[in-house]
Formats: sequence, structure tokens, C-alpha cells
Amino acid sequence: MRWDNLAENRRNATDPDTAPLPGDAALFGTDAVTTRTFDTPEFRGMTFHEVRARSVLNRVPGASRMPFDWTVNPYRGCTHACVYCFARKTHSYLDLDTGHGFDSQIVVKINTPEVLRRQLASPRWQGAHVAMGTNVDCYQRAEGRYRLMPGIIGALRDHANPFSILTKGTLILRDLELLRQAADVTDVGISVSVGFTDRELWRSVEPGTPAPERRLDVVRTLADHGIGCAVLMAPVIPFLSDHPDRLRATVRAIASAGATSVTPLVLHLRPGAREWFTAWLAREHPHLVRRYERLYAEGAYAPKWYQRRITRHVHELATEFGIGPARRGAPRRVPVPAEPTLAEPAATQLTLL
Repeated sequence: MRWDNLAENRRNATDPDTAPLPGDAALFGTDAVTTRTFDTPEFRGMTFHEVRARSVLNRVPGASRMPFDWTVNPYRGCTHACVYCFARKTHSYLDLDTGHGFDSQIVVKINTPEVLRRQLASPRWQGAHVAMGTNVDCYQRAEGRYRLMPGIIGALRDHANPFSILTKGTLILRDLELLRQAADVTDVGISVSVGFTDRELWRSVEPGTPAPERRLDVVRTLADHGIGCAVLMAPVIPFLSDHPDRLRATVRAIASAGATSVTPLVLHLRPGAREWFTAWLAREHPHLVRRYERLYAEGAYAPKWYQRRITRHVHELATEFGIGPARRGAPRRVPVPAEPTLAEPAATQLTLL
């Protein structure tokens, strides 16, 4: 594995999530990497590379469409194994395969809670909203062993720092009490990703994730405990989950679970993800390959007319079933020093969109 581009004192413009901080000798030293395997059924065939990070707050590029500026990602690579995952390309910067390697070679920043607590305490940190789950899922299977999220949520709670979590993982319910405590002192946004409810499609494209109905149980449980939960209906997969009947079934299930809002997101295919998804498509649905080539001929995104059609249809269904699109609220901010200061320098995060 090519750890040197993470450990050397240089910025990597193509991989900002791993760029070392100005003034640091390295993001982490090569002697700080411990590689482990576990001979248990849930982790068989997986390798975990434990690293000690020097910074965990990642700045989102200014050109991003995202409504937040900072993220925290305790993991790199994801055991959810979604064939469409946009983050696959990031593994190529470690000379790792963006296919099976992304699903089974997981980088774990084992000191994330401690580093985050230190960075939040810095007088230069101004209490900006922190988003999690925007690169890979912070509640993927590895979190069951490493238990990084309780410390992360605890640090954000103790500093009354607003944050949000996007996940496909049911493990978030383990931290329900921490989330309730945080919600008492700051703005907490929870979203669960459920792109469709078809079980056959789920088993094929998201083999490492909990079933869609289990994720909707998370939405229901959070609502029952007074924590509103939105649903990111992502991805809507052209020609496979976009039929009006399938869209209706999915939105109906989301509404029944008590979601506060639903926001559709059409599949996008960046380099790395595009090749892996196309191989899956040729294997499982070869008759759709030419249709995808035409639909995505202009790049990673489906045409605007198609995206607008899906969004309009989903929002109409949401209105019919009594829920609406996501509403962007102003995050609560911790009081800032009288003299404005620059936020603590940090690595930059690849964006979701």
C-alpha cells in the first residue's frame, strides 16, 4: 500500500481528504500504521489499517454544492460495498483497488475522538456545522468494533457544536442517548439513506448494508424518541428504481416511517464508481448498458431534465403522503471570539455531490 503520499509533508491536490496540514511533518507517520485482520464472520476477508491522524476536521472545497463547510470522516473505504459509491476513487490514491479493495481494505482513524476534541477546543475554531457520513458511512460495520462515534458525538455535544449525520447503518441507534443529549444543547440533523425498497435490487447493489426496511425502522425509532429524521432517497437508479410504481412504494414507506422530509438524488457516476457500476450493470442487466451510455454521455450526472422529472415526481408523492422536501435550517453557532480569527487549518473533504 502506498502510504507515503499520506505521510510525506506535501499536499495532494487530487486527494484533499488526505492532504497533510501546513506545518505538520505528515498527516501521520508510516510507523503509526497498524494492519489487522479479524477471524470473525462479520469481518472475514477484510483488512483494517489503523492510523493515528493529526487532524480530523476536513474543509469542503469552496466550489462544492454542499450546505456545510466541514466534515469528519473516521473511516476510509466502506464495508457497505455499494456498487455505485462515489467515494471509490479515493482508494486509488493508496494504490488500492477501487472495487473489492474499497469494500474490504478499510482505513480507521483510531484517535478521531481525541483529535476532534482538541480541535474543537482551539480558540481558532468558530463552531461551524460539522457533517458526517458524507464520504463513507460512519456507521458501517467496522464501527461496531472500533466504536469511534460515541467519542465523536460526545466531543461535539460537550462543545455544543452543531452537526449532522447521514447513514445507511442501523448501528446509530446504539448512540441514541448521546444524540438526545447533543440535541438538548445544539442543532443535530439526522438523515438516513433509502433510495428504494425493492429487496432484490438492494441485495444486488448494496450487499453490505442493512435492508431498506431496517433503515426505515431507524427513522421510526428516532421519531419515537423525539429526534426528527430526514430521508435522502438516494440513489434513484435509472431504469431500475425510477418506475412510477417503485417511486410511489418507496415514498409511501418513507412516509409511514415518520420521516420529516424526503429528498431524492439521482445516481451519479464519477470515475472509479463509474467503472465498477458499469461492470456490475453489464453482468446483471446487460440490456441497460447502451441506455446508460446515452443517459450519462455528458459526464457523471444524468441530464438535468431527468433529474428534474424525478425530483418533481418524488415531491408530488411526498405531498400526497404528508411529508415534504428537506428544509435547510440555519445551524446554531457557538459564540465566536470578539476578534475574528481564522478557523484551524485542516484537510479538505471530497464532496457528496
